[in-house]
This record gives sequence, C-alpha cells and structure tokens, in this order.
Amino acid sequence: MNKRKICVVTGTRAEYGLLYWLMKEIQADPDLELQIIATGMHLSPEFGLTYKQIEEDGFVINEKVEMLLSSDTPVGVAKSLGLGTIGFADSLNRLKPDILVLLGDRFEILAAAQAAMIARILIAHIHGGEVTYGAYDDAIRHAVTKMSYVHFVTTEEHRKRVIRLGEHPNRVYNVGAPGIENIVRMSLLTKEQLEELLGIALEEPVFLITHHPTTLSSNPIEGTEELLEALNNFKNATMIFTKANADNNGRKINSLISAYVSQNPRKRKLFDSLGQLKYLSLLKYANVIIGNSSSGLFEAPYLETPTINIGNRQSGRIRPSSVFDCDPNVKEITEAITKALNYKFENDDQYKIFGDGKTSKRILSILKKIEIKPIMKKFYDGEII
Repeated sequence: MNKRKICVVTGTRAEYGLLYWLMKEIQADPDLELQIIATGMHLSPEFGLTYKQIEEDGFVINEKVEMLLSSDTPVGVAKSLGLGTIGFADSLNRLKPDILVLLGDRFEILAAAQAAMIARILIAHIHGGEVTYGAYDDAIRHAVTKMSYVHFVTTEEHRKRVIRLGEHPNRVYNVGAPGIENIVRMSLLTKEQLEELLGIALEEPVFLITHHPTTLSSNPIEGTEELLEALNNFKNATMIFTKANADNNGRKINSLISAYVSQNPRKRKLFDSLGQLKYLSLLKYANVIIGNSSSGLFEAPYLETPTINIGNRQSGRIRPSSVFDCDPNVKEITEAITKALNYKFENDDQYKIFGDGKTSKRILSILKKIEIKPIMKKFYDGEII
C-alpha cells in the first residue's frame, strides 16, 4: 500500500517551531511520508538561514521555494507573493502530495495555498478562525480558510468562527494551540545554560522583546521608537530582542533596534533567531515579554510570564488577564511594563485557554483517516454544532 504523502510548508522560524512536533509525528508514522517545503525567511541570510535548523533537527527538506525580494515595501511583498505562487506550483507538481499542511496567516502561506487550490490538493489549515485587526494577516488567514478543506483550530470560539465562514462542522476540529505542545514536551534550558548560549548574563529584570510591523497602519513601524524610548526608563533591565519579520518595513524596525542595542551591548542583545528551545527557555525566565508577537498571548501565560502587547497588531485575539494591552506611546508602554513587573499569577488554569499540549497527535489521527477525494466544498449555511 502506498504511503499517504503529507507535505508541510514552513516559511519562518516561529512557524517551524509550532509545526515541529507534528512533523516529528508524521515522520515517525509508518503509514505516512513526510514532505517538507522550506521558503520565505528560512532561506534568507538576513534572517539567519534558519532552514539549517530544520536539517539539524533530523528532517529532509524536499523543496526550497525562494521568494523573498530584498525590498520590504508593499510592492516588494506583493512581488514576493507572486514569485512564491510560481515556485510552489512547480514544487507541488514534483512532490504530488495527498495533503498540504499550512499554518497561520503569512503571505508565504497564501502563495502555497493558491498553488495547491488550483492543483486540487487537499489543504489542512492550522490556526484558522482567529482575528488580528492590525495586520493584513487577518485577511490572509480567512482567505486560506476558504481555500482549505480541513481545519485545525485552537479554541471553540475559533471553531465557531470558521463554521460561520461556511465550512462544514464535520471538517473543523478544535485541537488546541501547537505552541503549547512545545512547553509540555520540551526540556527547557536552565538559566545557566541559557546565559552561556546567549552570551549575556540574565540579570533581572529580564525583558524579551519582539516587535513586528503593523501592516495595516499608515505607519507600519508605529510604536517602535516609542517602545525604545520607554525602555530607557528601565536602565537596569537585561533586554533580549529578536528581529522583526519580513513584512512591510520589518528591516526598518530591525535597523532601529540594532542601533539601540549598540548603545549598551552589555545589557542588550539582538538575535536574528533564537530557535524554539532558546526562545521558550528565555520566555520562562523573562520577567516580561514586550512587543506585539502572538507568543505573548499563546505561550507566555503557560510559562507564567506577563505580556505587554503594544498597539493593534494582535487586536481581536482572545487573551488571558496576564496580557497588558497599551497604545503605542511612551507613557502607556512605561506604565504597562511597571504593572506587568508587579503582576502575580494565580494558582489556577484561567490562563490555559489554548489546550493541553496534545495537539499533534490529534491532528495526526485526522490526517490519517480523512478521505482523499476530489474537493467539491459546499458553503455551509446550517446550525453551528
């Protein structure tokens, strides 16, 4: 019997970290063949050539789709999207997967979804049904939902939203957030091990900072300069930055942060990519995570680290009480950091709203049993069940 071919697309360091355990489960299953397409920032020297980490983890990359231009303007990103669609069309034609697994809402994923839909390849989408009003990722996410056949969502609220988009309830599964699985299954580093790997002493308070472009704003770097100015009010803090992604003006944000870090290299450091193990270990020991990354809403509460969420990039997502939202101005950011540093987690599960960390096995069982057939979806107008 031929093995069912499951192709996983990954374009960023963060996304690969979320897919890692599912890829391991597929790789280990005797009835399945894992295929991997690496694209986007994984293939860029500017962002650390993180495809090498995938290979170091014991995976074989079957195809590499080069699509990033050196420009991060709207025109450059749109052209990258077009290049990606062309590249994915060729790669999928060579690999001929039975199922294509996509996660999230980035433009690389949209390119893969477009090519797969036209090729009539069944798409399984992870993290659909969520809302982020501050970025064009929101529209991409819902577009990929409509191109996908099976859906793996993180909460019951998100499941209902996907059904309201016209997807049949029998194909929408609440499996929890894959990022939580990393916390449950990984053996995180000790503080001493982490300090050695990072090359910096983690003297408290420790700030983990990731700030991405707000792509629907007239000023995509909004909040970056205000954040850096606010951080000057915490001169004793150890500040670990990770680079912004490749969206519009991401390079401008990275340039501003790089200049800021150079002013005090003993207490500040900027990394292209930390990788999942170092990132989650740092998140555990950090006193606060600051910026507008989704990890502050998903993983941070499970590690009992409070979050400063700046601006509206994550607006619309559900979040626990350990997340402090603030506008992108110096006063509000400073006040939010002060509050977060004094925040105390309660001894209950109110923060654990994204599942129990058993996501990959749930997804795997569905990928194995779902019928592969010509895709002819009907818009579901029925009751949400």
